[in-house]
Amino acid sequence: MIDVPPSLARLPVSVSLGRALVLGSVFVCAACGLVYELELVALASYLVGDSVTQASVVLSVMVFAMGVGSLLAKSIRCRAAVGFALIESLLALVGGLSAMALYASFAWLGQCGSAITVFAFAIGLLIGAEVPLLMTLIQRIRRQDAGGAVAELFAADYVGALVGGLAFPFVLLPFLGQVTGVLLTGAVNAGAGAATVLGLFRRDLSGRARGWLMGVNVAVLVVLATAAVFAGPFERAARQAVYGGDVRLAVRTDVQEVVLTGSPAGRPLRLFLDGRLSDSGRDEYRYHEALVHPAMAGPHRRVLILGGGDGLALREVLRYADVASVTLVDVDAQLVELARHDPGLSALNRHSFADPRVEVVTADAFDWLWERRRLGAYDVVIEDLPDPRISRSAKLYSQEFYGLAAADLAPGGRLAVHAGCGPRFWTVDATVRSAGLRTTPYWLPAGDFLLAARTPVAARLAAPRLRSLTPAALRHAVQTAALSRPPASLPPSTLMRPRYGG
Repeated sequence: MIDVPPSLARLPVSVSLGRALVLGSVFVCAACGLVYELELVALASYLVGDSVTQASVVLSVMVFAMGVGSLLAKSIRCRAAVGFALIESLLALVGGLSAMALYASFAWLGQCGSAITVFAFAIGLLIGAEVPLLMTLIQRIRRQDAGGAVAELFAADYVGALVGGLAFPFVLLPFLGQVTGVLLTGAVNAGAGAATVLGLFRRDLSGRARGWLMGVNVAVLVVLATAAVFAGPFERAARQAVYGGDVRLAVRTDVQEVVLTGSPAGRPLRLFLDGRLSDSGRDEYRYHEALVHPAMAGPHRRVLILGGGDGLALREVLRYADVASVTLVDVDAQLVELARHDPGLSALNRHSFADPRVEVVTADAFDWLWERRRLGAYDVVIEDLPDPRISRSAKLYSQEFYGLAAADLAPGGRLAVHAGCGPRFWTVDATVRSAGLRTTPYWLPAGDFLLAARTPVAARLAAPRLRSLTPAALRHAVQTAALSRPPASLPPSTLMRPRYGG
């Protein structure tokens, strides 16, 4: 139980208004704190990958640090007003600059996992120190039983957390971006702390203390404002450090960060999705030929491509003149539009999206298969999806997903999967087989793949002539994979038991 303060504060406003203003400060600080938390989780997912693991680390470290901060705050409750103002200033500075610091660590040092953990602990420590001090300030306005005060404080805290949690994905991230959004959050945080203490509790402070607090807050706001002014140049410099000096397009879509590099006179085009190289104009054809053409050796009038918003797998499918229709399902409409209209990317995919045989659907592949249930609709299903080790993609490599994909196969239909590498590959293989399909693995320098069907299927090639893949190379790839098959089958991955590690 929190002790009742020995004396009441000398407020410049009525007691009821003072309590309302303090609870308003609780609301604002809680909203800012949750924005910092979500920003760390998002950055950990974008820059490190495996969002489940990274979110677990960030949240557990922050909650632990909040407990430590609450204990440490006990020693400064005697000067709660000054302590709260200084903690909010420090939290605004650390939280507001966290996105820039972590992106800089990733861009110039090549890693940021440890830095994310440090920031999670520091921010959690400061957030944890807020509650005891705010509780003391509330009790100094009007003496009240601890239970009632705690109920009011946590009600304001939780409502603020709700607002911050909704503001981050729907307002800050889409309209301001992570760097500017979190800088603005820091400025709001510092302003709320300063207004609460210097406005309500200024009569309890000496003139010197008020001057120091004002100076500290002004300095914090100046630092945050300066960082906001240079946020654009900083992001461009960081991108150049990560992707090289020929970045010509960088955009955050509703799904991911998309970066295109290269120029007609310089390096070949390269496409990065969330910091990971997705395609290189120098040799992407090796991967897409290996993924598409073994599956096309057989009936292929109706083709379904899951993913592949860059249009490169689509390009390979459309090389077959007897393909009647292709349905491409990708969750990122802005990536598809880029593939349609960007001169470099559209030239690389040979303007595939302009072909009248192509139908584009903007949807999550799992949800689309579940809702449509087009049983036996396609001769070929090609999965051109992110690697299964990325947590948000794990459901697209689950037993349930392959069951839905298998149901869409026409009699004699074939499923092509890029299945990662190492132990992940054989987990994908086991998962596909658990959905009632027979698999033929084949390993090539361009990647490790699975060809699957309801009956045993041989990996072979049909016309047209390919640049990187020959029948002999494909036979050798099948033999190599067969020799590496583990003696015991691995358990499949399911929605409730995902089994793809980092």
